[in-house]
Amino acid sequence: MQLEETRVRKPEWLKIKLPTGNNFSQLNKNIQENKLHTICESGRCPNKEECWGAGTATIMILGNVCTRSCQFCNVETGKPEDVDIFEPARVAQSVKKMGAKHIVITSVDRDDLIDGGANIWSATIKAIRRHAPSTTMETLIPDFKGMTNLLDIIIEANPEVVSHNLETVERLSKQVRVQAQFSRSLFVLKYLKDQGIRRTKCGLMLGLGETDEEIYETMDKLREANVDVLTLGQYLQPTRKHLPVSRYVTPELFDKYREIALEKGFLFVESGPMVRSSYHAEKHML
Repeated sequence: MQLEETRVRKPEWLKIKLPTGNNFSQLNKNIQENKLHTICESGRCPNKEECWGAGTATIMILGNVCTRSCQFCNVETGKPEDVDIFEPARVAQSVKKMGAKHIVITSVDRDDLIDGGANIWSATIKAIRRHAPSTTMETLIPDFKGMTNLLDIIIEANPEVVSHNLETVERLSKQVRVQAQFSRSLFVLKYLKDQGIRRTKCGLMLGLGETDEEIYETMDKLREANVDVLTLGQYLQPTRKHLPVSRYVTPELFDKYREIALEKGFLFVESGPMVRSSYHAEKHML
C-alpha cells in the first residue's frame, strides 16, 4: 500500500518560532567552534529554539552524511567522510563547556564501517564520563544491523538511557525506513533491556498513514520488549522530496495517546505535535 500523496495544510498549532536569545547564541558558537554536528540542524527539528535557548542540544557524531535513505529524514544520504578519531574528545569538551546536566548523543547510520561506528560511540561516551562526570547521557543509536557484538560495545559503555526509534508502525516501516527492519529494531530494544540497560526508549512519528489500532499495537509490542519511555510526535515533511503528511494529529488526540500509553505501562510518555525523540530528555532519567 502506498502512502497517501495528497497534501494537507499545516494547522496553526504547528507554527514555529525563530531561534533567539543569549543561550541560543552561546550554544551555537560552542558547536561551531568544536566543529560538531547536531540533529537539531540536520533534521530541521521544530524545537531548536526551545532546546538551544535552554542550553541543550542533541549532538550528532560520526559526521552528517548517512548511508541510509529513510524517506522521512532530512539528513544527507551518500558516502560519508572518514571517521574522525578526535571527535569524541571534541564532543566531551563541548559538553563540559555547556555545563549540561543531561546530554543526548545520536549519529548517522554508518553501514560503511565494519563496526557501524560502535567504537566511536563507546569512545564518545567514555570521554564525556571523563570530562563531564556529573553529566548523564541518553544515546539515540542506530540498529547496528542487529549485531549483538556491536550492541555490546554500547552496553559496556553503560549510558543511562539508550534510545532506538521505530519511527512508524509495522505496515509502513519498509516505505519510511527503507533499509531498516521493524522486527530488528524491536529485537535491538529488547536485547538492550535484557542485557541490563537501565532505561530504554523509543519514538514514533504520526501522520504517515497509520491507524489508531496500529499505534496501539505498536505500543503493545514495545511494552513486550520492556521499553520504558515512548515519544509520539507529528511527522513534518522536510522537503517536497520526502514523504507527504497524510494527517495532522490534533493536540487533544496526542493527549489521548499519551494516556493510553501510560495505561499500558510506559514510565514516561512525551506526546504532542512538536515532540521529537530527545524532547525533555532530562525528565526520563527520574
